[in-house]
Amino acid sequence: MLLIATAIIVWSCAPTLKVNSDYDKDVNFSTYKKFALYNPENINQAISELNRARVVTAIKSEMVKRGFVEDSTSPDLLVNAVALFEDRQSMSSTSTGGGYYGGRYGAYGWGGGSSHTTYDVRNYKDGSLVIDVIEASTKKLVWQGTGNKEIDGPVKNPDVNIPKAVGLIMTSFPPGGSQKK
Repeated sequence: MLLIATAIIVWSCAPTLKVNSDYDKDVNFSTYKKFALYNPENINQAISELNRARVVTAIKSEMVKRGFVEDSTSPDLLVNAVALFEDRQSMSSTSTGGGYYGGRYGAYGWGGGSSHTTYDVRNYKDGSLVIDVIEASTKKLVWQGTGNKEIDGPVKNPDVNIPKAVGLIMTSFPPGGSQKK
């Protein structure tokens, strides 16, 4: 299980990391100044404690880069991260052969042909890191970013690639170019 847990890290910075985000358009993000992490120990028990710590550190770093101050006593925003993993399958087929005799009716004529279809089924893990930003006073979700990747093995150089992936996920936060300086 530990090998699987290590193998299912989604945050490598490979080009296949698909990132998207959404936010509440009625929220004025410039009014927020302080943040705290919300349940950082619950990111996902399937990933190692070391990688959970890397995700937490990367999120804190990204928030500070954007001008926010960490304050666990009276935050404006709560930041929560969740890792999701799902077993998936993909199937492809390849057909070979064909050929027939034209006969009297062309392609629909007499005679026979042959073809052979080969199916390839591949099992893999689909992993996502979801970062939620919640207004602390109302507990309302105001921004969400997601990074999704097909996982084919352990993350290479996690001390570099996990922060890069978190940075990519949080690229559009805060929305509207209202990043603090």
